[in-house]
Amino acid sequence: MADVLSLIPASVLRNLADKLYEKRKNAALEIEGIVKQLAVAGEHEKISAVISLLTTEFAYSPQANQRKGGLIGLAAATVGLAAEAAQHLEQIVPPVLNSFADQDGRVRYYACEALYNIAKVVRGDFIVFFNKIFDALCKLSADSDPNVQSAAHLLDRLIKDIVTESDQFSIEEFIPLLRERMNVLNPYVRQFLVGWITVLDSVPDIDMLGFLPDFLDGLFNMLSDSSHEIRQQADSALSEFLQEIKNSPNVDYGRMAEILVQRAGSSDEFTRLTAITWINEFVKLGGEQLVPYYADILGAILPCISDKEEKIRVVARETNEELRAIRADPADGFNIDAILSIARRELTSEWEATRIEALHWISALLARYRSEVISYLNHAFDSLLNALSDSSNEVVLLALEVHACIAEDHKNFHRLVGLLVRNFQNDRVLLERRGALIVRRLCVLLDAERVYRQFSLNLEQEQDLDFASVMVQALNLILLTSSELAELRGLVKLSLVQSSGQELFVSLYSSWCHSPMATISLCLLAQAYNHASSVIQSLREEDINAKFLVQLDKLIRLLETPIFAYLRLQLLEPAKYTWLLKTLYGLLMMLPQQSAAFKILRTRLKTVPSYSCIEQLKGTSSENPYSQILQFSEDNRNQYAANVANVYNAIDFPSRLQQFEQMQHKHRMHSKSKLQSRNSTPSIASQEINISEESRPPSPLPEIMRPPKTWNNPRQLKP
Repeated sequence: MADVLSLIPASVLRNLADKLYEKRKNAALEIEGIVKQLAVAGEHEKISAVISLLTTEFAYSPQANQRKGGLIGLAAATVGLAAEAAQHLEQIVPPVLNSFADQDGRVRYYACEALYNIAKVVRGDFIVFFNKIFDALCKLSADSDPNVQSAAHLLDRLIKDIVTESDQFSIEEFIPLLRERMNVLNPYVRQFLVGWITVLDSVPDIDMLGFLPDFLDGLFNMLSDSSHEIRQQADSALSEFLQEIKNSPNVDYGRMAEILVQRAGSSDEFTRLTAITWINEFVKLGGEQLVPYYADILGAILPCISDKEEKIRVVARETNEELRAIRADPADGFNIDAILSIARRELTSEWEATRIEALHWISALLARYRSEVISYLNHAFDSLLNALSDSSNEVVLLALEVHACIAEDHKNFHRLVGLLVRNFQNDRVLLERRGALIVRRLCVLLDAERVYRQFSLNLEQEQDLDFASVMVQALNLILLTSSELAELRGLVKLSLVQSSGQELFVSLYSSWCHSPMATISLCLLAQAYNHASSVIQSLREEDINAKFLVQLDKLIRLLETPIFAYLRLQLLEPAKYTWLLKTLYGLLMMLPQQSAAFKILRTRLKTVPSYSCIEQLKGTSSENPYSQILQFSEDNRNQYAANVANVYNAIDFPSRLQQFEQMQHKHRMHSKSKLQSRNSTPSIASQEINISEESRPPSPLPEIMRPPKTWNNPRQLKP
């Protein structure tokens, strides 16, 4: 210590700790001269002693003015050393960096000033302390003292200049430091970090793109900052990196894809748009690298398709189409199950557009990887079935297309129809609102005859008789009214002429027996008027209830539609179609006279040519009653008659009538059992309610089966 004091006059040391800046400055100049002389003489040990004195007695002093003097003295010593300062930096820099955390703002300011002067002298040799200096500057950028902030900014610019011209800077050592600070929320720190990222990225010899995954998430996080300037700086940096990605042959798409997927779900609109734009470019550029991430990317895209912001929706749709157009091989890591899991999850999205695209994905995968998709859907079939209850018709239609594609083989077709029947049974609202749409579309996609035969087969063995009756009534109405089933109706009309029609008639009849009116409708469509009359005659008093009359009302109105034009034209020849007349009169006799249906049918029957219908009915032939429905040329009459007789015998109408009566007997027993269960309570009021409810249609009924308002009270019906 004595040697050092002999080198530096006491007055200099005293002025170095003075409260006046000018005195400290003059003292620093004295020290600079002393150190310069020692450097010329090569007295580096004495120089070290001087630096040690400035550090221990001044820079680390409890007195603020002494600390200020120590800092300016260290900077002066560095200036005095000039080119030889590098070998003393280990002594000079640490106390200056330590002063950045000083409680006194002026000390922190002088620390910035001192380090600035030191850096100007040593330049590239300064790089060895870069990480510590960066850490200190990061903190100072958010300093509470604006003067300190200003000084830190000046120092920051100098350090950036030094780094950009240095060939010793280690980006590998710097990135962990940057990554740790990227999620800091302070706006000044964020500006500081973005500034460094931009500067380093501009240096040709520094590969910032290779380390982009380490700080990409932090940049995206800044896009939602409250400061417009920070958002703009982050966006500018991201745009520059995206351009570099487009021009670079080697990019780590995988790690960045994971970050983008997360950011695509951000609550901030600008962040979502930027993320989905990046994903769009990645899908175009990424190639095989992105195959393992397709599911995650799809999970980010599908919700954005329904985004409230149009720009996001447009980019998301474009990305979705690009992704779906890529034909990846499972052998390359393409995870079909993961993609299907995402699509299945999005089927429950609250947004219609997203649900639609999810179904498009299932359909596309089904077309390319049928066996794998069906294997997956065997465990996730409920999700597709639930889509049939969707509020959107487009979603329902797409779901049906997927179901139809799955049901191309025999096993899955049987399963589909069986599950649909169970769904309709468990959800009567679905049957009411979507039943007709589902059945009609399936008939178009899977062949109407095949669909109706399978429905009939399932319903024939149905144990829930009430449901079976409602379901058959719905299927019957669809058959009679849907344009998609015109060909199937045409085949039914040939039931007494061709074997194919006869087989269809027998197949449907077995389940149509659940509903008397459906059975009568089927017979009228097949022109089996004799059997229709027999069915009517077999009905009992308990069969003709409000539900029956509602269905009868619907049938009478349907008889006036173009579908039954052939039947009305046949009334022009009452002599040939006497069983038709008898059937229609039978229906008329069951209708209440005050009902609209009664008036409609009676008016129609009044138009029958005016010769005695009674005589015609008396003259009904006991021969084959179905030979009358065809007109034959004289030469072919015997051949056609033989064909008709064969078909008639194959249908075996007596057995069909017995089948119908047996089924109706089951329904009567079931109704009685329900009535007894309801009447088990001894309360008179309760019994009256049960009796009243027994005569009403079950609820809920499909809308097409609800009674007219005049039939709401069964007691108003007058037979």
